[in-house]
Amino acid sequence: MKNSSSQSFSELEVNDFGPIARAKVELRPMTVFVGPSNTGKSYLAILLYALHRFFSGVGMFGYPFSFYIQDNKVQKLSKENSNALLRWAKEIFSEDIEPPNISSIALDPVSGLIRSAFARSDEEMGHALVKEIGRCFGIGNETGKLVRKENRNGLRLVFRKPVSNNSKSFVRNEFTASARGNYEFNMAIPEQMSMRLGPVSRRDFGSIRHMAMDLVSSAGRKSERRKYEPWELISALASSQLHNMIGPLNFPAFYLPADRTGVMHAHNVVVSALIQHAPMAGLRTAASTPTLSGVLADFLEQIIALGNQPHRMRRLQDNLGERIEKHVLRGSVHTDESESGYPSFTFQPQGWKARLPLMNASSMVSELAPVVLYLRHIVLPENILIVEEPESHLHPAMQVEFTRQLAAVVNSGVRVIITTHSEWLLEELANLVHLSRLPKAARKKIDGDDVALSPDQVGAWLFEPKSRPKGSVVKEIPLDEESGLFPSGFSDVAVALHNKWADISSEIEEKR
Repeated sequence: MKNSSSQSFSELEVNDFGPIARAKVELRPMTVFVGPSNTGKSYLAILLYALHRFFSGVGMFGYPFSFYIQDNKVQKLSKENSNALLRWAKEIFSEDIEPPNISSIALDPVSGLIRSAFARSDEEMGHALVKEIGRCFGIGNETGKLVRKENRNGLRLVFRKPVSNNSKSFVRNEFTASARGNYEFNMAIPEQMSMRLGPVSRRDFGSIRHMAMDLVSSAGRKSERRKYEPWELISALASSQLHNMIGPLNFPAFYLPADRTGVMHAHNVVVSALIQHAPMAGLRTAASTPTLSGVLADFLEQIIALGNQPHRMRRLQDNLGERIEKHVLRGSVHTDESESGYPSFTFQPQGWKARLPLMNASSMVSELAPVVLYLRHIVLPENILIVEEPESHLHPAMQVEFTRQLAAVVNSGVRVIITTHSEWLLEELANLVHLSRLPKAARKKIDGDDVALSPDQVGAWLFEPKSRPKGSVVKEIPLDEESGLFPSGFSDVAVALHNKWADISSEIEEKR
């Protein structure tokens, strides 16, 4: 296991989940899932998306900390805990004291209350997590459908986040679900884990300070509101520690599904039809309506929302979308606004004055247009961009070039997860890792020398089908120093094809 920064969790462990029998994955800035079809690559990618969606969505004050209300009554906080919280609030948030650095504010005096808030929220957490996982997979709350068919005990997933750099102590989060749909969530926080307030935004810090001052000023008074104030401060402090408990899962993720080309071509037709039928909704008889998975629904929603975000808006300073337009697409992707606010997308090849509707551009353009648009308008550093089969509709040369552009995205601070069947993509990733071993001045003789990835930035994971247990086992593919490749089994196919050619040739010679 490699050393992890404070913004990473070192391992995600999955057992009996969909086609996956077992997996233990360390997520890196560039994480690659590779293997035969139907082995669970997309399953694991969607699961990661669901976890990111859930934990980044709960955020400050959004965590389900209503544990202190039972039977519509506020539980009474013990006198000892109440006094400890009050002393801490007075010491830190006295009107005469302005903390010089938010991240320097120690929470250890009230860490027991924070641990209690997390522990007593496990049931609510599990319920909310089930809903988000089910939404992303398009199965509602029927998590039993995700249990590996050959296993009746249920699925289990564990994600661990180190307490600090080089630490052997972890915050451990475990979620289990049975084939019957029963589930349980548990977060285990090490007793020795030190807690500090930062990092939080100034707005969130201001909210916490306001809560603390309200608690101090109302001390000794009896009122209905007074019952809530300690718990609200405890909940806010616990929510501020979420990043310490789950690492990068606290950041938003964006998922570009494998069928994005068809969606980009058809989304305006689908939405137009929905709008046309909307006024008749109350007049029409009930009909069965197909359900979209949350992954596809989110993608559609984000694409539609681009109509309200002008082309001139930039989210990443490195103009990563423009790099892809220049080096891969050889043209520019445009979002054209309409009176209704619904966007239409066009492509302008280099040297052309006219723009083509996206459906009239090449399949490569339709495939990569969402990547360009997301990088231009949506994705921020520390966000996660999940791309299924980035090689789709790309010539091998363009697969190699796009791999370099994804490496540039990683170097900008965005974490990237991809599922792939492309040998070219893996080979170029290996080259980029190899390139990082050269001093920058010595790279100028190498094609594509402006991008390199260090070995600890890249992780490739093979989904290998097994007969016992029946399902796929996921293991890391180490970079082979001798061959300079991530050995994924693609070469076995090439060898088999060559041997078949040789067998056919031998037969032909014998018949002469």
